[in-house]
Amino acid sequence: MTSTHPVSAGGGSQSAASSGGDAPVLSVDPSEDFTPEQLAAQWEDEKPPAAGPLANAASSLVVLGVGIGALVLSVVMGLGTPAAPQPGLWPFMISCVMVVLGLFQLVVGRHNRDAEKFTRLSMAPVTGLVTLAAMVALMPVIGFELPALVLCVIWMRFLGGETWRSTLLVSTLVVAAFYGIFVLALNTSIPHLF
Repeated sequence: MTSTHPVSAGGGSQSAASSGGDAPVLSVDPSEDFTPEQLAAQWEDEKPPAAGPLANAASSLVVLGVGIGALVLSVVMGLGTPAAPQPGLWPFMISCVMVVLGLFQLVVGRHNRDAEKFTRLSMAPVTGLVTLAAMVALMPVIGFELPALVLCVIWMRFLGGETWRSTLLVSTLVVAAFYGIFVLALNTSIPHLF
């Protein structure tokens, strides 16, 4: 039989002693013993290196470019008036916000020290965007059920790191809920297989 050592109880000076050697000793997360300053220092040591002013400017220019492109497309779609809006009005307002934020970040954010360099984890948003675009492209061809199921599986398992059991369960429930809401209850014209 192995003996267990006393474990500190949340930063106090008391220790959990075992009575008779057979009582289980609760393990306590070691981070509970750290002060906030120590935790902040640990997080500072573990974070990726700073991106620098050139990367901050480049990311601001990307946001600005996407905002201007969306602004032009929304005007082409037609704006209408607030009383009689056309399809481009809401995207136009969002695009204006993107342009303002891109300009603000370009001017003020170049001195930002919180931005991080691109790492392997930086590809997750790109993967999410590509799989979303693939789903949108496949929906008119094969319906929404299979592309939505594959999208949920990729996002939950590979981007979110969930277990296979929870990934398959939640993905199936999400697709079934969307089918029930948009096809059965609302009878929308969303492309579907069944």
